[in-house]
Amino acid sequence: MNKSQSRFRRNARLAGHLWGEVSAAALAGLKELCSRHAFSVAAGDLLFLDGRWYITHAGLLRLAQRRRCTGIRTNLVRQLSDPAGNKWFFKATVYTALGSKGFVGYGDANPSNTSPLVRGAEMRVAETRAVNRALRKAYGIGLCSVEELGSLTGGSGPDRGTDRKLPPSPQNGSGNGQPRLRDRLCLLIRQQQLDAALVKRYATDFCGIENLRDASRERVEAFINHLAEWAASDRAGLLCKLNAYHQQQEVVS
Repeated sequence: MNKSQSRFRRNARLAGHLWGEVSAAALAGLKELCSRHAFSVAAGDLLFLDGRWYITHAGLLRLAQRRRCTGIRTNLVRQLSDPAGNKWFFKATVYTALGSKGFVGYGDANPSNTSPLVRGAEMRVAETRAVNRALRKAYGIGLCSVEELGSLTGGSGPDRGTDRKLPPSPQNGSGNGQPRLRDRLCLLIRQQQLDAALVKRYATDFCGIENLRDASRERVEAFINHLAEWAASDRAGLLCKLNAYHQQQEVVS
């Protein structure tokens, strides 16, 4: 078995574990991506949402590194940005070789086209989108990047209705008009398409206990805030962290 086939088999196995049944057409697409660009599901290069593959920011950066990209320049487009309204517009230029004229991409972000989980981080989202588009042009990547998915950034289509805040009703269980921590964590897991079992294992490590039920409310809330911030700023890195727990489990078993 050659290296490309071995990489594809590893990616296909992990994709099945993370996202359940993957169609034959999607697997064929994955095989092509593995062969042409050496992408890795375990490294967080790809995501499978609503039956389609999406490239991640981290995956694009790793591809640029493999292709010996010589530089990426970003500039804020001030005339189109509105800091008071958290509306940002960036231009990114990717230089694939010395003397290259560069490949240009633009990205914008504002509260209307980003998830509530990244409120206050619209500037970083806009810059990431610009870089992603420039990298996709530079290296001929036809896949959309997950960071470009508008209000579903990092989320999935079927849960669009859950992108809003949970209603602050008494039955939500907090007693102070706020959603229960469990509801917030479940919502975050759904929106970010995370493996609940792996998130639970990470939470116990983060809280320093063996059973999550034994953690204090303050510690659980700190974990949820940490998870949301990491998912918003570097979702691929978070997936790598969670996948490490899956790999540890395989070694033990």
